[in-house]
Formats: sequence, C-alpha cells, structure tokens
Amino acid sequence: MPGRLYVVATPIGNLEDITYRAVRVLGEVDLIACEDTRQTRKLLDHYGIQKPAVSYHEHNETERAEELAERLREGASIALVSDAGAPLVSDPGYRLVRAAIESGIAVYPIPGPSAVVAALSASGLPTDSFRFGGFLPHKQGQRMKALEAIADEHATVIFYDAPHRILESLEALEQALGDRPVVVARELTKIHEEFLRGTAAEIRAELASRDSVKGEITLLIGKATAPPPDDTPLQEAVGALERVGIPRMEAIKQVARRRGLPKREVYNQLLNSPRQ
Repeated sequence: MPGRLYVVATPIGNLEDITYRAVRVLGEVDLIACEDTRQTRKLLDHYGIQKPAVSYHEHNETERAEELAERLREGASIALVSDAGAPLVSDPGYRLVRAAIESGIAVYPIPGPSAVVAALSASGLPTDSFRFGGFLPHKQGQRMKALEAIADEHATVIFYDAPHRILESLEALEQALGDRPVVVARELTKIHEEFLRGTAAEIRAELASRDSVKGEITLLIGKATAPPPDDTPLQEAVGALERVGIPRMEAIKQVARRRGLPKREVYNQLLNSPRQ
C-alpha cells in the first residue's frame, strides 16, 4: 500500500503558532523531511515528538526527492517541513511533491503559519488582492527590473528580503516607484517583531540610523494608483527631465510610468514628433 506525504506548516517564530493537527501528524509519520534537522529538532523536542528526521534542502533536493519518493512507494508516511512557515513558499519541496503525485501518492496539506499572510494581515495595506514575488534579486540590476515590473500592479506586492540588503532594496524601490506606501515587517511573531510603515525613503532613513538591521524581513508595497491627468506634451515632459540631467531613455521610462503608458508607446510617439 502506498504511503502518504504531508506538507506541514510550522511556526515562523513563536513555537505556539502550530495547529493541533500538525503536532499530531508530526507525531504519527514514519519520517520527517526538513531543511535543517537541527532547526526542526527544536520544534520536535518542544512538543515531545521523537521521530527520525532527514535533511531535504536546495543542495540535495534532486537526489533526496527520489529517495523519499521511493520510501513513499514502499508505504512510508512522510511529513515535509521547512525551517519556518509553509513549505515550498520560497523553500524547497516542489520536486518531492511532484514525484509523489507522479507515483500516485496522496499529498495532504496541513496549513498553518505563513510570513506572507501574517505580514499582509497587519500591514494596513489593501488585502483584496495581493501578489507574492519571492525573494528580491540580490543583484542591483535584476532587483531594479523586478521593482519596475510592478509599477502598474494594482495589488499589494510582497517580497522576502535579507536584512543586509534591505537598505539597498528600499533605495531601489524609491527610484523605481517613488512615494508608494511601503511596510517592512521584521522578525514576525518573535520577541522583536516590528512593523515600519511609510514611504521607502522614510523607512530607509529609520533603518539607516540604526547600528545594524537584523532578522527576517518581509517587504510589502502598496498597489499602484491611477496617475493624475497630465496634458503636458510628451516631448516637453521628457525634455524637462533631460534638462535636469536624466538620460533620455530613463526620462521616457519615467514619463511612461507616471501616465500609465507602455514605454514603447511613448517612445514611438516621440519618434513621430519634432524634438525640441
């Protein structure tokens, strides 16, 4: 008889944030697959769960997924957990879930804590529609492109970020999106939990004044709003930016973003009008 795979959400900080069902399942399965066995063992010891654990992380995911899938085919029940929160959300696990499904193994989600939902619920930003973008790219150019891509997003956008990069990310956010409302949620559910709300520039100034920034970071960005009407001719609007030192292509991009137009459309219109 084939086994079962349970995808179990675990606390993101406070060990009390776990469901009764999750504790029961972790105590009943044959094996627990986790990112860091030492981290998960703290949770298991807290609840008196004595079950074998095996590492399953980004560096061994390919080969370990097949090993665990074989255990499932042999009838074992396995719980998949991450170090914190819901597995597979910016964490490994996809390959194991796919391997189980392809082998006809039942996969059961055991829902629970998620930094994305926790941060959103207390952010004060609109919750009717949101988009999760994973971790912001660590390279400057890629990070800027990721932020520019959400300029017209009419939903709250959520990213994870590293504490040693958050100042750079906020600076890039200000350049890409201007005064969009921003929330930085830090150390969710832990002793030093903190929400910083304001513009990217305001929050960056606050964090820059500190000796250091530590802890897990969830970055939330408010939805785009309709740009105010602007009847200034495109050539004149772009020219005004050029006169203060902004390169022409960047000026075109900024004008397009302010007016809610595709950059290509603005560029084409300028090609067909005399340059001042």
